Amino acid sequence: MGAVVRRGDEVLLIRRARGTAVGQWSIPGGRVEFGEGLKAALAREVLEETGLEVVVGRFLGWAERIGDDPGPYHYVILDFAAEPVDPAAVPRAGDDADDVAWVPAKALETYPLVAGLAEFLHRVGV
Repeated sequence: MGAVVRRGDEVLLIRRARGTAVGQWSIPGGRVEFGEGLKAALAREVLEETGLEVVVGRFLGWAERIGDDPGPYHYVILDFAAEPVDPAAVPRAGDDADDVAWVPAKALETYPLVAGLAEFLHRVGV
């Protein structure tokens, strides 16, 4: 799952520290733990990766990613809109992220984004 966290015209991105797409920028997110609701899981993952509390909103869409680096993977990612509880809070990288940034939508093309993210963000109106 992924969260498109917005603050005005900015989008919250994390730089992946491990797993697939190390060193590339993505939206925060992760896996659902057993017995956890989707929105609760996503709020937990955003908190772990960025230190920010968010309110998870509507479902935006899904993406499918298949690859073999660093090992074979097949992800079906459900993406939701989210807003920070405190827009003035400063994010800090944690868990699977080694950096975090509020990025103006107009500057997204200057970041090495994970495959398909730019197209998805454009499709959902970012």
